Amino acid sequence: MPAIGVGDITLHYEESGRGAPVLLIPGTAASGRSWWLHQVPALVGAGYRAITLDNRGVGRSGPAAPGLTVGDLVADTIAMIERVAGGPCRLIGTSMGAYVVQELLLVRPELVSQAVLMAGRARPDAMSQAVAAADRVMAAAGVALPPEYDAVNRALQNLSPRTLEDPESAQDWLDILEMSPTDWADPGQRAHLGVVVDTDRRPAYQAIRVPTLVLSFADDLIAPEARGRELADTIPESRYVRIADAGHYGYLEQPAAVNDAILGFFAGA
Repeated sequence: MPAIGVGDITLHYEESGRGAPVLLIPGTAASGRSWWLHQVPALVGAGYRAITLDNRGVGRSGPAAPGLTVGDLVADTIAMIERVAGGPCRLIGTSMGAYVVQELLLVRPELVSQAVLMAGRARPDAMSQAVAAADRVMAAAGVALPPEYDAVNRALQNLSPRTLEDPESAQDWLDILEMSPTDWADPGQRAHLGVVVDTDRRPAYQAIRVPTLVLSFADDLIAPEARGRELADTIPESRYVRIADAGHYGYLEQPAAVNDAILGFFAGA
C-alpha cells in the first residue's frame, strides 16, 4: 500500500485505473477500503483513475492526535491532490469526508474540477450535536460495547428500514458490522469524533463556485435529507439528488443508484 508523508503524518492510499483522477474521502473512522466494493469498480470501468485514502488515524495512516480538526484533514487531502493525483481532480466525500471536501472547496477551489458531497450538511442541529456529544462521552468513558450490541445499534442508525425488513439482507449487515466493531479506544479513531459540523457554514458555502453534486439518502438519520437539500440550496448552481431506500450507508446500500448519479454528473449528463 503506497504512502506519502505530510509532516509527521503518514498517509496510506490505494489506486486503480489510468484515466482522469478521482479522490474519494471516507467518513468518520472508515478506511479507504469502504469505497472498493462498489464505487472504485464503477469509476475504473468508466475510465477514471480512482484513488482512496485512509485518513490519518485510520487503517495504516497516522498518527491522529487529540484535537484533530477539519483543517488538518483538508491539508492532508490537498497533499494527496498535489502529490498523488498530480493536480486538479474530482473529489467524492461522504459524511465527515463530505465536510472535508466542502471546506477544501473554500480554501483551494482551483484543485477541484467537480465535487460530490454525500450525506453532508451545512449546519448542525440539536440531534446531530447530541449524537456527536454522546459518542465523545462514550469514548471518554472507555466503554466497549459488546460487538453484537454495537452491530445492532449501528444497523439501526445507518441503514434504511427497507434493508432491515429483508431478513437475509439484515443478517448479512449484522454479520459484517459485528466483524468490524467500533473501537473508540483506538486513539486515532477517537480523534475523529471532534471533526463535526458545529457551526452554521451556510454563509461561507455560498462562495463555492466549483460544480457540485449533493447526494442525500432518503432514510438517513445521521445526515437527514432535509440537511442535504439545504446544503445544495446553499451552494450556487449545485445539483441535488435524493437516493431512495438508503440510510447513512447509502453508497453501500444502493450502489447502482449512487454510481449512476456520480457518473452522470461527471459526464455532464
